[in-house]
Amino acid sequence: MIQRINQTVMHSYPGMVALVTVSHKGVKNIMAAGWHTYISYEPPIYGVAIGRERHTYQLVKEAGKFAINFVPFENAALIQQAGVYSGSNIDKFETMNIRFEHGSLTNSPILSDAYIAYECEVIDRNSYGDHDLFVANIVQFYKDQNQFLENGLPNFKKLCIPLYLGRSQYTSVNGKSEFIAHKVEE
Repeated sequence: MIQRINQTVMHSYPGMVALVTVSHKGVKNIMAAGWHTYISYEPPIYGVAIGRERHTYQLVKEAGKFAINFVPFENAALIQQAGVYSGSNIDKFETMNIRFEHGSLTNSPILSDAYIAYECEVIDRNSYGDHDLFVANIVQFYKDQNQFLENGLPNFKKLCIPLYLGRSQYTSVNGKSEFIAHKVEE
């Protein structure tokens, strides 16, 4: 039975982790972000919460641009490392041998292993507690068409999506996962 407790309980997992990339004045960085979301479909607007103590925070704040990247389960170690190590101490791209191309509109790194990526330009930033929410227009989309079906859904025979459970643990959604389609009655 669920009971009242007197402490903060944060459990929004399992969930997808986005890799936030940024490039500013010759410095590039990558970080894992568990708190991110679409905010609008038309126009396409995306938001990501970044702690003010993070190296990426200052880069995104100054650049006013960033990219959101989603990588397959095979890259779960990369997701974890991007979230654990600080770009103020190491060049994560070099240390972790991350392959990327510069985005066409923001110059933010677009990961070669990503199945989806968005280039974003910041339109708003607000502080909430210990994080700032960066809200941005999506100005360019990237998609690995080979990972998706004609109807736009992931092809789970090819793509295995990582879900973060918390405490450095991951699971996956893949072709062995159970899927249920519910019809909407009219």
